[in-house]
Amino acid sequence: MNWTNAMSESDLPDGSRRVVTVAGEEVLLINHAGKIHAVGNRCPHMQARMEKGELIEDGRIVCPRHHSVFDLETGAVKEWVPWPPVVGRALGAISQENALPTYPTKIEDGKIWVDIEGSR
Repeated sequence: MNWTNAMSESDLPDGSRRVVTVAGEEVLLINHAGKIHAVGNRCPHMQARMEKGELIEDGRIVCPRHHSVFDLETGAVKEWVPWPPVVGRALGAISQENALPTYPTKIEDGKIWVDIEGSR
């Protein structure tokens, strides 16, 4: 693995999120329920900034633009565009198979480390 120091663990308390640049990639770090998640900061469908997305208690994040829901662990789409049928059809050309990129994290020496090359 190719670990990069993203930030100090103390700068990301439980319930917070921060955008950092790791190996040229914009990554959203989220401390949710005591676990550090690292995801791409752009929705793979509409390029919305995920840092503005709502966090759901069970470990999911909502795209702030098209309201699809992604799993923080795997990046998989858990709920696809909950809009009326006419709008949903218009977005049908966008593949819901596109997962939100997720990256391995670890905490060591009081720092949060991310492996961009270990994308899931």
